[in-house]
Order: sequence, then C-alpha cells, then structure tokens
Amino acid sequence: MKFLVETSARHVHVCKETLETLFGAGYELTVKKPLSQPGQYASNERVTVVGPKRELANVSILGPCRGADQVELSATDARSIGISAPVRESGDVAGSAGCKLVGPCGEVELKEGVIVAKRHIHVTPEDAEKLGVADKEIVKVACGSEGRKLVFDDVVIRVSEKFATAMHIDTDESNACGGASEGEIVK
Repeated sequence: MKFLVETSARHVHVCKETLETLFGAGYELTVKKPLSQPGQYASNERVTVVGPKRELANVSILGPCRGADQVELSATDARSIGISAPVRESGDVAGSAGCKLVGPCGEVELKEGVIVAKRHIHVTPEDAEKLGVADKEIVKVACGSEGRKLVFDDVVIRVSEKFATAMHIDTDESNACGGASEGEIVK
C-alpha cells in the first residue's frame, strides 16, 4: 500500500500563554490553510526563531495551540542558527535545546523545545492493519521513482484514529529524495 509523503517545513507549536505573550492578550490563531492531519492548520501568524548565531524570520505557527511549546527545525536550520537540536518524536522535548521566539508584541525565551522531528508516518488504525504495522514500530520506507529511489530507515509508526495516513519528513530529507510524493513500507 502506498501513502502520501509530505514535507514538513520549519514551524512552531505554541501554548496559549506563549501565543498571548507574542501577539497580545486574548489573541487567537487565524487559519491560513488546513493541513493533512485532521484539525491541524497552518496559521497566518509568524514568529522569528533566534539562536546563538543568527535568526530565522517568518516561521509559521501551526495550530491549534498545544499544551507545550515546540520548535521543529531541519538539522540544517538548527545548525545555521547555532542550535544543537536532538532528533525526537513530536512532544518529546525534555532536555532539548532552547531558543528565543519573537513576535509583534513580545518575546519568549524557551529553555527547551527545539527538536529535529524524527521521520514518522501518521496511520489510521484501519491502514495500520492493511500495512501490517503497529504503533511505535520502526520501519523502512521507499520513496521516489526508478533510478532515484531512496529508502528511509528508522521511520516511526504513529497510529491513532485522529490521524490521516501520511509520512512526514523535513526539508533536508525531502531534498534527499527529490521531493517524492508517495512511499511504501519495505521489509
């Protein structure tokens, strides 16, 4: 079974408190466009991510607000701003790198929360059964076409009825596979 492979560009997830510090009291994210995962969206709001060496301006905030702040960068982005970001699953930010977020109304110094997202596949329970995979299983995925095929190793499966089936890779990985739009699990 083939599935969608999407490039997840640099982005930020914020909690309500951080959003209000950056954009003002009572501020709400506004939807720019829905994402493939149900209920998730790219917002119109942008922030600057500041590291020890330089900054990344105009970084998208994804909504809705979360319980904790998280900055997802490619390894190239992280190095370019002077941050040593660990490869982690989304939400696993304990002990990760920090940075500063700057918005139009204020700034927030994050002690942790900067990660390089581990490549993963969001899978519905029905598709997990079809694919013969289980939650947290590690698989290999082939992407690309003949003559340019690439196999990603160490891809984590994340199964939930809240998901739509799609693989997420970052911009570094997307460049490596030529921007492939579909993949399949290989044994």
